[in-house]
Amino acid sequence: MIDHLTTEKRNSKTTLLDQLPILEALRVMNTEDKTVPVAIEKELPLIVKVVEAVRETFQNGNRLFYIGAGTSGRLGVLDAVECPPTFGASYEQVQGIIAGGAEAYVKAEEGAEDSEEAAALDLQNHGVRKGDVVIALAASGRTPYAIGALKKAKELGAVTASVSCNKKASMSTYADYPIEVETGPEVLTGSTRLKAGTAQKLVLNMISTLSMVGIGKVYENLMVDMKSTNEKLQQRSLNIIQDATGVTEEVAQEYFEASERHVKTAIVMILSTCSLQEAKNRLLESKGFVRGALQSN
Repeated sequence: MIDHLTTEKRNSKTTLLDQLPILEALRVMNTEDKTVPVAIEKELPLIVKVVEAVRETFQNGNRLFYIGAGTSGRLGVLDAVECPPTFGASYEQVQGIIAGGAEAYVKAEEGAEDSEEAAALDLQNHGVRKGDVVIALAASGRTPYAIGALKKAKELGAVTASVSCNKKASMSTYADYPIEVETGPEVLTGSTRLKAGTAQKLVLNMISTLSMVGIGKVYENLMVDMKSTNEKLQQRSLNIIQDATGVTEEVAQEYFEASERHVKTAIVMILSTCSLQEAKNRLLESKGFVRGALQSN
């Protein structure tokens, strides 16, 4: 039964949703959405622990897996696929697994969420091992697929976390770090792609971004390991070099090319007035941290 879940209850503020003028309905939705960051704030101490665990995992050469069904699974895949272009991470470092496979990302396969065994098999097929982190996502906190993933992850020796949007969630029992962001009744009853989905996305933003900060993928607040795969991103790369060093666009372009089109290396070359090879050596010694590379002799 799901009747006791707050995410399934009716929202008393929107019982006339089908009769509200559009502007008024938008105001109600906006007001409800504003409650999400407040709910997340209560879980920050636990999110800290998850970020610490993921940082350690990355430092040891292991991986982060998001796994879930439906909207939750799609959000995990979305966050995972953004990590390579944003942080220069490999596609193996952060992976998203969705119940029903890749096709379920664009075509709903809601029945796929009912099998614990399917989740266990998916983790096995992705080669999850000891030292990895597995984060199960389920707004309800009771999805069999998510619970099965946590059980199997523990069996494989992985660190486990969960993100749900109900307190005392069933899957929290199986997670080392159970994050429970209580978002309450949805504007549209039971439609957890709304506030619950927003909450999960914000939590994943925090985990992936700050985990990458912890392994040197960011200098100040700049994406210094991003991949320049198109014209827009090449211009962004030049902007980052300029912001970090204060040079002109022409000089930034010169060092961007001289650094083999690697933003982080270009910054070290400029700020340390050193050669390409020395910049590479400095970054290697500092384990990829720009600040450390700038301080090395």
